[in-house]
Amino acid sequence: MTDDSHLVARALKGDRKAFEMIVRKYEQPLTSYLGRMTGEREAALDFAQEVFLKVYCSLKSYRPAYKFSTWLFTIASNHLIDHWRKKKLPTVSLDQPIDDEDGALLPQVADPGPSVVRKFELAEIRQKIERALESVPEALRELFVLRHVNEFSYEEIADIKSLPVGTVKNRVFQAKEMLRKRMEAP
Repeated sequence: MTDDSHLVARALKGDRKAFEMIVRKYEQPLTSYLGRMTGEREAALDFAQEVFLKVYCSLKSYRPAYKFSTWLFTIASNHLIDHWRKKKLPTVSLDQPIDDEDGALLPQVADPGPSVVRKFELAEIRQKIERALESVPEALRELFVLRHVNEFSYEEIADIKSLPVGTVKNRVFQAKEMLRKRMEAP
């Protein structure tokens, strides 16, 4: 029985410390994932709490044959999907003109210039990567974050998202290519 499975078993028997240990172990990677997906730290913290509440209420449905982290991130991914469905985010194509009273206009996208604080090169690079990551479509960004930030295997991601492993690999590659092109752009 893995360490996580053991903690789940203890939590199911009423051991609050066991669930607290689970939360401590996964709080940072889960909040990081949610933050990158929402782009808002406060929303990520709220979502993390909601996900841990869902996890606690669903502990009896966890099967120790599967990795706990995969199960947890599946719940988190589904929570985000539910949120986006409710929110119905408006989308605008950057290639299509917007009809206006004055005629058709092309959307203007501000170019985020270089960081003001040049002495912190690492921070600048991180910010550039974060901005570039935000430009990647959500479905690809999520798989990229699971793979390269949360360091899940392709197989684990396939389990989380209920996708074939080949599809996961292909989409992670697409996200990397989009990031590379965005990072190379002046």
